Amino acid sequence: MILVLALAAALWGVGAMMGAPRAVRLNMVLLLYVAVLALHLALPDAHPLRMATGESAALWLILGGFVVLVLTYRWGLRRLRAKAAGGQADPQPLIGPMTEVELNRYSRHIVLREIGGPGQVALKNARVLVVGAGGLGAPALQYLAAAGVGTIGVIDADVVEGSNLQRQVIHTDARIGMPKVFSAQAALEALNPFITVRPYHRRFDAEVAAELVAEYDLVLDGTDNFDTRYLVNRTAVAAGVPLISGALSQWEGQLSVFDPARGAPCYQCIFPQAPADGLAPSCAEAGVLGPLPGVVGAMMAVEAVKLLTDAGTSLRGEMLIYDALYGESRKITLARRGDCPVCGDKG
Repeated sequence: MILVLALAAALWGVGAMMGAPRAVRLNMVLLLYVAVLALHLALPDAHPLRMATGESAALWLILGGFVVLVLTYRWGLRRLRAKAAGGQADPQPLIGPMTEVELNRYSRHIVLREIGGPGQVALKNARVLVVGAGGLGAPALQYLAAAGVGTIGVIDADVVEGSNLQRQVIHTDARIGMPKVFSAQAALEALNPFITVRPYHRRFDAEVAAELVAEYDLVLDGTDNFDTRYLVNRTAVAAGVPLISGALSQWEGQLSVFDPARGAPCYQCIFPQAPADGLAPSCAEAGVLGPLPGVVGAMMAVEAVKLLTDAGTSLRGEMLIYDALYGESRKITLARRGDCPVCGDKG
């Protein structure tokens, strides 16, 4: 075996001295390998040529398999880096170069055909506003940050309370009493130092709504009161920005993408008016399963990633309803209302 390896090294060295291209030298070594393997497969046991070249074909097959694995790994790594850079076919620029650390961090996205390098660049360039840093906002924020959304805004007027920690896992016991937006900011920056987090410790109200939403490409609404939901919806429709809205009640959650600018209904098409007092109790009144906000909030983040990277089919014009108690989910089709005061013909 040593004799064959020495011969391969000699072929490589002589080829290099003669200025032969790398591909030619690789072909010469490959021909030598094939010839030796053919000898081992064709000649009987104990033949002098077999004895002089390693005795068994198994050793050469193992060596060849190892070389193939190494070359495949290097080829895959080159493809991964090329896709992360956008590829020659899509020279979409990065906002700042992606470091090796970022390429490794987002590698599972980059190898997805539906996202790839260009999709990860789109996430890096994206600006997403999350209204509410509570039950739905907490998991949505975490997954948006982990996915590499470049700029994340979060607006909430509340502070962390002990009763939040059963489900709002972005916060910690040590941060009880801290404004939720600053608690969320600390968690997100610790999770991903390559993103920018903009905290707004205040209510989402008419005074700031239009100006704030105009700064973002996408809005996620995880609030728990109808006045804010209707305001978020009106503002998003006026700005032409898609709105991903989720809601929870005890064991059940729902979410949808409201986007009239692209043919889907808005929130008020589906819920023309707030329910009467007592018909839609809050989580504090009715209770909520701890992991449920994580499930629905993560689904909201999935829809955000799909919209930002143009992957798959979003929940525009559909509502997904998840029943955790019985492990069931279903989708219903939603339609715009011509008389909707926000997005209808008379809006």
